[in-house]
Amino acid sequence: MPITLLWAVDVYGRVYSLSTAGQRWERADDMLLELKRVTAGKGRCWGIGCDHYVYLNITPSETSIRYREETYENQRWNPVDSFTDTLLPTDRWPWSDVTGMNPQPLHSFELPSRSWEWEGDWYVDQSCGGEPSQTGGWEYAVDFPANFSPDKKWNSCVRRRRWIRYRRYIAQGTWAKIPLDNPRKPPLPLSDISCGGWEMSDQSGRYPYLWGVSQQGEVWFRRGVNSHNPCGSGWISIGGEMMMVDVGLNDQVWAVGEDRGLYFRMGVTPSEPSGSGWIPVSAQWGNSKEVIPPRNECEFSGQLTEASQGSVLSCTDSDSELGPTDPQNSTNDTPVLEAAAPSVVPLGGANSPTPPLKTEDTPSASQQDAPKPFIPASDSFINSLVSDRDKTSTPQPSITEVPQEECEEPSPAPILPTPEAVGHDVPWMNVDLEGAEAARSAQAAGLSSGDGSAAATYALGTLETSHGVGEEDGPVWTWISGGGCDVDASSQISWLSPTGPLTSSLSLTPVQSAAWSEQQQQQEHREEISKKPLERSNSVWVRKGALRWWRDWKPQRWVDVGVALEQSTRSDGKKDSIFFVYYTQYDEKKYLHVFINEVTALVPVLRDCHYAFAVYTAQRTKQRWPLVLAAQTEKDMNDWLCLLSDCCCEIRGITGPPSRQALWSTTSKGDIMVHEPSFSLEATAHTLACDLMFWRQVPGHLRCVESNSLGLVWGIGWDGTAWVYSGRYEQQPIPGDVVQMLQQTDIRSVHVYENQRWNPMTGYTDKGLPTDRPMWSDESGLKECTKGNTHPPSPQWSWVSEWAVDYNVPGGTDKEGWQYAADFPVTFHGHKTMKDFVRRRRWARKCKLTLRGPWQQVPPIPLSDISLMPCLAQSRMEQIPVWALSDKGDVLCRLGVSPQNPAGSSWLHVGTDQPFKSISIGGANQVWAIAKDGAVFYRGSVSPQNPAGECWYHIPSPPRQTLRQLSVGRTSVFAVDENSNLWYRQGLTPSYPQGSAWELISNNVTKVSVGPLDQVWIVADGVPGFPAETPGAVCHRVGVGPMQPKGQSWDYGIGGGWEHISVRGNSAEAPRAPHPPPIGSPRSPLPPRPPSEQVNGNAVGV
Repeated sequence: MPITLLWAVDVYGRVYSLSTAGQRWERADDMLLELKRVTAGKGRCWGIGCDHYVYLNITPSETSIRYREETYENQRWNPVDSFTDTLLPTDRWPWSDVTGMNPQPLHSFELPSRSWEWEGDWYVDQSCGGEPSQTGGWEYAVDFPANFSPDKKWNSCVRRRRWIRYRRYIAQGTWAKIPLDNPRKPPLPLSDISCGGWEMSDQSGRYPYLWGVSQQGEVWFRRGVNSHNPCGSGWISIGGEMMMVDVGLNDQVWAVGEDRGLYFRMGVTPSEPSGSGWIPVSAQWGNSKEVIPPRNECEFSGQLTEASQGSVLSCTDSDSELGPTDPQNSTNDTPVLEAAAPSVVPLGGANSPTPPLKTEDTPSASQQDAPKPFIPASDSFINSLVSDRDKTSTPQPSITEVPQEECEEPSPAPILPTPEAVGHDVPWMNVDLEGAEAARSAQAAGLSSGDGSAAATYALGTLETSHGVGEEDGPVWTWISGGGCDVDASSQISWLSPTGPLTSSLSLTPVQSAAWSEQQQQQEHREEISKKPLERSNSVWVRKGALRWWRDWKPQRWVDVGVALEQSTRSDGKKDSIFFVYYTQYDEKKYLHVFINEVTALVPVLRDCHYAFAVYTAQRTKQRWPLVLAAQTEKDMNDWLCLLSDCCCEIRGITGPPSRQALWSTTSKGDIMVHEPSFSLEATAHTLACDLMFWRQVPGHLRCVESNSLGLVWGIGWDGTAWVYSGRYEQQPIPGDVVQMLQQTDIRSVHVYENQRWNPMTGYTDKGLPTDRPMWSDESGLKECTKGNTHPPSPQWSWVSEWAVDYNVPGGTDKEGWQYAADFPVTFHGHKTMKDFVRRRRWARKCKLTLRGPWQQVPPIPLSDISLMPCLAQSRMEQIPVWALSDKGDVLCRLGVSPQNPAGSSWLHVGTDQPFKSISIGGANQVWAIAKDGAVFYRGSVSPQNPAGECWYHIPSPPRQTLRQLSVGRTSVFAVDENSNLWYRQGLTPSYPQGSAWELISNNVTKVSVGPLDQVWIVADGVPGFPAETPGAVCHRVGVGPMQPKGQSWDYGIGGGWEHISVRGNSAEAPRAPHPPPIGSPRSPLPPRPPSEQVNGNAVGV
């Protein structure tokens, strides 16, 4: 058995070690060293000194610890000086790291501490790629960055070589002080550390981990600890509010939270040693079958809220910050507890509660002077002893007993703010929403408190009769050790399986997760939204969690944040909700907030393969910068989206499935969004602003969607599959009803481009010019995309095929799939000419998505476009015309479509002499279509008796333009060309429905949709003034009317990332005012229409 050491610290901070080969304790050689806590692993021991520094002792061994420093010398060739360190302005540094991004001259390397010494001077690495080289260590390439090789070629314009220097660790067997992280603020002072995990060996590649907890409860992880660098390289802040932490076997990290709950760190792997989130240890206690969740403040029947920096059990509050208590000024029915000791907070006999007194009883002096049990905080035992001595000289605040009748109501007592605290702007660090709400209620009620400074004041309410603090409720945890507990990644452990909504990775901190557990305990009281009533007519309901936030300012990156949703109910029954995002900037905790009644959309987005979603408000829509958040798993994202969406709909009074008048749209990701229109949306005066529209998501995945006002909704997936809306989308089943949630699948192709350039020596090759695009890229050539680093559009998709050459590319290809051009970027063609010096070919790979939604498949023909005839709300039709295009360009007419049978019965093929790419049917059975070559056609003689019509009439296209998509309304036709220009067809009359000419309306248009009121909506390619905006923004044409069918201006709404919009179901007109219309153009020049003629009978809307 190898000789190992046992480490211990006495109450005076002296460090001792006991060898397995010896029989007596040996004190550390450094007699001045005083440590508060030690944690030992194999061959090493870490400690926290009384000076708050971290110390490390490495057991001496025969093998020295060496660390290799390296830097690269870079040179470029020029015709005058040959290879020299005079580089181009766009090149990397003359001395840099391997990536070339960071400068690393030889003189910039310094020893990290006095525990290291240099073994020798810098020398050149004579090997290239691990093999001996005769080039003096130089590696050559065409340009930076590229693949380097030891072979010098005629086109080798740059070269580099690696310099190496070793440093040796000389502090083995002694206690070495770990230097601070400059300029980053270190996690001081630490109250607990723990090392453990994998063994320290190069063979396994796994090293021990060091975790720490500061006195503020923040968890830290020491990065860079390995066999060559035992001291590590820096600290990483980890989310959580803990008292102590323990590192067990393999990848297990355990902790005790400040709520006295036990927690386990998820996601600790060799590639992600800091983990991803905390989950509670929820096990049964005693003979009870009830699962014990993390300990929360309601176990003491009160709220321990944070009104100042730190937490309830924080070790940073000093006596000078807390004024003396005045029992005379405190109310008898509202007991108050003020933290007085530096590291101990008395909790009034949590483990041995005293019986409550009667209503007329008052606390006596003997009760106030009686010693109170206390729970030591996460500091060492020495501090607990010191705190115990302080109790004898410092008057302790008393906890008044609670009358018996108060125990019948679980309402916690409000916080009593001190006069100084009310008028002083105290900077907050950790905000508790329930506590803030209680403080506002207490202030409004005019409550007063005793004397004291701006310190944290906590209220302990009454003990609930059904939830008393005792053995059956589980213990109040103070320590945990997982050194003997081995939890494998595939283990199915019941007490580590989070249950309930939003608990898998949404427990940011134990203090916050306490709100979750309390809500789970009161799930049976579903009629009460509030979990913690602050008043009889005012309640607050909070859910909290951990997400990642795409930071609003540069450098933009993902930041771990805490989130919380607070919903309060006023006395009149109305609800107010706020969504908070907590983040840290320059070691200061800050927050963002969004009022739920101002949220206009919750949209899943594509961001770096994250499960991300965007929160839009009217203000953020105008700024083109939504609040983007990401969850760890798809379930967490869907849970948060469902929760926030339900709150938004509840506040706005939206229930049930979408109405027949709803606006439908799809995003570029394939998500389906709907908006419930109001009469003001299409009103001539006081039109609803487009950025104020509220969009909600409908389950499903589609590329485009079309609707009409009779309740029919059709959609097409990315694979061309046709789907029809089944009529409802409720997440919760209706009693006695069956929810039609069907399985829906979709398949799409992901493309990458292989690029090559011709040279006279080798022909076409992947060795391009330094200014060329990457040899594997996207279609634009701006982003490098290889087969290996290209992923499906989102984590919900999965690959179902391998990469293959795609021959179905616009412009054609040769027999090997190549397209040729003179240079990048120009138009490519499918045959090679003498002037073609570059070529590319497209590779495709299919991925599949499977989900459930209220969509019924319409087999068997894949479609590329579809159109439903727009109708007025009061229309009655036995069969609704539906026209579509197959994926091959064939024109189809669906028969048997009605509100009772929305899927119809069969397809009727309509003959054409060429394939089509866009089709639309408008009022009075006007059918327009665009062929693949851009030619426009009008279908004549279409009627209910002859649904397929008789013949096609050719319509001239706009001069020198090729149309790609059109939409027909009641009396107007709009089209979009290949250059994103929007055109309006003039001269449409009942006698000449083909019109007379095209008129240019606008540019920057991707898709257009014309509704039954001739309203015009588009998906804009971009928003003026925001060049970085993602293409695809919803836009409304303002000023459209019978006398002004072209409209006047654009109102930009939500975006980007929108793919399609359909307003063909919105026929809701604003009611006519009984008084004469205001000055200006009349709303409609037509006389009132008799009811018998309101079926779309002809083209003029009579």
